[in-house]
Amino acid sequence: MKLFKTVTVAALGLLALQGQAAGRDYIYAVGSSTVYPFTTTVAEHFGKATEFPTPKVESTGTGGGMKLFCAGVGVQHPDVEDASRRIKKSEFERCRKNGVKDIVEVKIGYDGIVMAYSRKAPHRWNLTRRQIFLALAKQIPDPEHPGKLIANPYRTWRQIDPSLPDVAIKVYGPPPTSGTRDAFAELALEGGCKTFDWIKAIKHEDKKRYKAICHGIREDGAYVEAGENDNLIVQKLEADPNTLGIFGFSYLDQNVDKITGARVDGVEPTFENIAASQYPLSRPLFIYVKKAHVGLIPGIVQFLDEYTSEKAWGDEGYLTDKGLIPMPVEERKKYRKIARELIPLESL
Repeated sequence: MKLFKTVTVAALGLLALQGQAAGRDYIYAVGSSTVYPFTTTVAEHFGKATEFPTPKVESTGTGGGMKLFCAGVGVQHPDVEDASRRIKKSEFERCRKNGVKDIVEVKIGYDGIVMAYSRKAPHRWNLTRRQIFLALAKQIPDPEHPGKLIANPYRTWRQIDPSLPDVAIKVYGPPPTSGTRDAFAELALEGGCKTFDWIKAIKHEDKKRYKAICHGIREDGAYVEAGENDNLIVQKLEADPNTLGIFGFSYLDQNVDKITGARVDGVEPTFENIAASQYPLSRPLFIYVKKAHVGLIPGIVQFLDEYTSEKAWGDEGYLTDKGLIPMPVEERKKYRKIARELIPLESL
């Protein structure tokens, strides 16, 4: 009798929790701090224009959001993941392992990663990807012994190149959970790393070692992890005009009165240059949606319809005011079709 009573109490507790979870009538999105302002803006428009509640959007970083998104299916898990890079194969497999099998991938536009600095800075920054790699990589090629690596010895920018300012290397940037960090490592660091032919050759022999060399960021204080709060980085740049900060172009666009972006390989990070694929540190942005939650959570189909509408992500859409770089028309048509028909991602 006692055992029956214990089981009954446990079952009732489980039912109560399920009842609370089942009461969620709003869309829940997590993920990238870069995509956060875009999804938040769409959520506000959606909340005002429809009978559905305004979606809840949290900035957790792409990697942190993927962990939450891939944890399972059900109202206790997020419906939407914002991502400033494409889902990784390991994340896709983790999702499938946990029953998250029908994932709809929607590219929403493009962004550029900027190395920004205070408008009060006494100098203007013009960096190459090679210089960025030499400034921030954990290990760099030994200038005295070609073909060998050494721990990064550089303390000032001028030690890297006489044309650069004679100030300490100090760069504020996102943590490892951030999609911006992943994209920066791939586009900026690796972009500079592979200008050394002997390191580039390693990629064909040992991909793991190549990635460790080209994506490894120094941990001696020259690179400072500033969390997922881009506002904090702006404050740091204003407090010390000799420092640089890494974040998405959209955030630079929202703070042009305080900061400006360094040229990279001679190209300025502007809306036009990113749209024309001329700026070297540009990347696509995504949202991921659980098809299994359509019907379980009200409004997902309508939310996707709003997000992929021309009034939102079009050339003159309200997301361009937030710094989103629109995709070409044909690409927008492609992803709107995927969103409207809920076509799942089959593989990576």
